[in-house]
Amino acid sequence: MKLRINGEWLTVPETIHTVGDLLSHFQLDQRVVIVEQNETILEKESRSEIKVQDGDIIEIVQFVGGG
Repeated sequence: MKLRINGEWLTVPETIHTVGDLLSHFQLDQRVVIVEQNETILEKESRSEIKVQDGDIIEIVQFVGGG
């Protein structure tokens, strides 16, 4: 399946069915992130239920601290 993630087209395994699966695949499931799917910001609680489809546009924003 091809998804546009943060502006780049990537092929992800067919085992990824939900946004939660996608975050786990990229090892982001334990991090504080904001996820947008097709221009809609997703609630954290719904990520494991929301399906991803070929051609979806996903934006993932991570918070980084520093000083």
